[in-house]
Amino acid sequence: MADESGSVGVSGAGEGRSGAGGRASRRRQQQRKQRPFWQELPVLIVIAAVIAALMVSFVGRPYVIPSQSMDPTLAIGDRIYVQKISYFTSDPEPGDVVVFVGPPSWNTNYRSIRSDNAMVRGVQNFFSWFGLVPPDENDLVKRVIAVGGQTVQCCDAQGRVTVDGKPLDEPYVEDDFPWRQGQANAVYPAGRVFGPVTVPEGHLWVMGDNRNESADSRAHVGDELQGTVPVDNVRGMTVFKIWPPGRMGPVSAEDPQAE
Repeated sequence: MADESGSVGVSGAGEGRSGAGGRASRRRQQQRKQRPFWQELPVLIVIAAVIAALMVSFVGRPYVIPSQSMDPTLAIGDRIYVQKISYFTSDPEPGDVVVFVGPPSWNTNYRSIRSDNAMVRGVQNFFSWFGLVPPDENDLVKRVIAVGGQTVQCCDAQGRVTVDGKPLDEPYVEDDFPWRQGQANAVYPAGRVFGPVTVPEGHLWVMGDNRNESADSRAHVGDELQGTVPVDNVRGMTVFKIWPPGRMGPVSAEDPQAE
């Protein structure tokens, strides 16, 4: 009996210490749960900023359309989302609507969008990393017409652009200067007739859907790249119009070379 009594006494003492430790642990957990929101806010902001920076660097970012060169596909003031993932493992293809940095000869009229004030400029550059301010570069949006190794030219007998001698089907084209079939000596505005140009490997020939209002590859055939754009200059593929609400929707890649 004494042994049994002693055994019970020892067990009870252990349970008492265990119970006290459990209550203390629960109190600490409650104190952590009751931490004021303002103490957690800075951590949440840092986490959100890191996620935003990673998204902008590796996934995609929004851009604003500044001109009518891609009407009616993209209109002035449209907000578009440009994703980068597709071009990590492959190059742009004919029909893709791409955003790219203009080569040097395309930048003659570009003016920096940054403030002259050094402090303000630093803040703008900082927020650009998170997609809150546009990058300070001559970003343009056009459609890929031909890729490296292909020869592009205009025009065939019906006034169509050809690639490797085959006419393109371009239902997206808006406002192109009328073709005067059968009038070999007709005078056309600059850009209506061009080529042939063989696109170097690793480069693209790009044109706007609104042909009469687009200073695209045709306007730069006299430069060292014959108007082509290095694939390395491409920032991503336009996939969606996110604003305004009435124009929201996907931006399709229509391959003009498809038979």
